[in-house]
Amino acid sequence: MGNDALRVMVVDDEQLARLRLKTLLSQSDCPNEVVAEAGDARQALAVFSPADGGVAPVVDLVLLDIQMPGPDGLRLAERLRSLANPPAVVFVTAHAGHALQAFELEALDYLTKPVRLDRLNAALARCVKRKPLAATPGVPEQIEEPTLVAQDRGRLVRVPASQVIYLKAELKYVTLRTAEHSHVLDQSLTELEGQLGDKFVRVHRNALVARSAMKALERRADDEEGGETWAVQVQPTGEWLAVSRRQVATVREVMAGR
Repeated sequence: MGNDALRVMVVDDEQLARLRLKTLLSQSDCPNEVVAEAGDARQALAVFSPADGGVAPVVDLVLLDIQMPGPDGLRLAERLRSLANPPAVVFVTAHAGHALQAFELEALDYLTKPVRLDRLNAALARCVKRKPLAATPGVPEQIEEPTLVAQDRGRLVRVPASQVIYLKAELKYVTLRTAEHSHVLDQSLTELEGQLGDKFVRVHRNALVARSAMKALERRADDEEGGETWAVQVQPTGEWLAVSRRQVATVREVMAGR
């Protein structure tokens, strides 16, 4: 496995459940490596603090059952948060009643058993987004360009922010548009806006546009509502996106400043 592979730990008191998760991980489109597994909280914590003074494995993600003998998964997650470099946690449980507590513990995701491969892929994709790139010895650290993980015909693809023209919220998903392709994301525009920073501008409640992609701003006929509305043209596709009244001044300033 390369440096981009997620290093995963599986924690479940049932051996068959651990085996099923490892099988699903081996089938995932997201590169990963199972570096440890444990049957309860005590065994899991021992992995991070070897009693013999050995080196603990680097773990990016813990797939964690909730109901286990001894301290349950929720208590283990609390302990993991106190580590110097805490791993991401995805709860995997047969019971949906702990979802609120799980997200109060800042869990990355909450999967119910039996776990489906597409849901596991989505959870791994979220972990990839928050995983920093490994540093290369002797090479000065570079600021990492934000990368979005999208779905494309059942597989996951990483799209650098510099290739994104706009992001538009649809009914239950967000469309990511590049010069050549459209992809689907399962994040909200608010999350994406925070992730991408000031290189993108919110032109409407349903759209973020790359500053560098803005070509023209003008009033155009509104076929849906009638009358006219402000719209921004994006390049290189030539599409027009609606601009809300409150954002017209911002878009005009961005284009003038550029």
